[in-house]
Amino acid sequence: MKILILQHIECETPGYIKDLMVADGFDLTTVELDVGEKIPEDIKQFDGMFCMGGPMDTWMTEKYSWIVEEKNKIKEYVIDLEKPFLGFCLGCQLLGEVVGGKVIKSSPPEIGILDINMDEQIKNDQLFSSFPNTVKALQWHSYEVVGLENNNDITLLASSPTTKYQIFKYKNNAYGIQFHIEIKNNTVDQWGCVPEYKNALEESLGADALEKFKKVAATNMQDMNTYATILYKNFCELMYTKINL
Repeated sequence: MKILILQHIECETPGYIKDLMVADGFDLTTVELDVGEKIPEDIKQFDGMFCMGGPMDTWMTEKYSWIVEEKNKIKEYVIDLEKPFLGFCLGCQLLGEVVGGKVIKSSPPEIGILDINMDEQIKNDQLFSSFPNTVKALQWHSYEVVGLENNNDITLLASSPTTKYQIFKYKNNAYGIQFHIEIKNNTVDQWGCVPEYKNALEESLGADALEKFKKVAATNMQDMNTYATILYKNFCELMYTKINL
């Protein structure tokens, strides 16, 4: 399998899922957009695309001009080529804009290990049908996707009390996931060193929040790794299905 990974900061990778891909011998191409790396011209060659989180926001195109080209490539891959796509956090928001939604500031931000409530639509979904009704996952976002209600190609798969579009899919090939289940044991420590993330965490949960956050994340890590494994295996099946069409 050939996988294209779009990253916006070095510490936000596919994490646990990347480890699974490496173990399975996948051919991974990582593009670090924030340091000026370019997305390959020929994206049709890739069997799947991952678009990760980052400290910037979708509307910051003057500061991060590469966001415009990134959206164009996501549109080509998801809408024109109809190939398998997973977008986490910022990647979810970029997908949301590409398929006609808007990204707005969350009120309040969601930060912590919080409940994600699955919609009944997951019963028929290729990736999430075996997930329980409620899962705990890491949240660390201040913006969210809205405005997808009138798009008949969108299926809402999960929500939280604060954020409607925790998981949505476009047709049957592209998924936006606002939360994080791809994390590893060192993720919270790494993200806590990013100024934008650290500030958001402390504004929401207080000056000593990082240590508490780490403990709660560690308590739930095994479950999150299990969900990440299920997601990965099902995404592989989706990629194999597309290859064989």
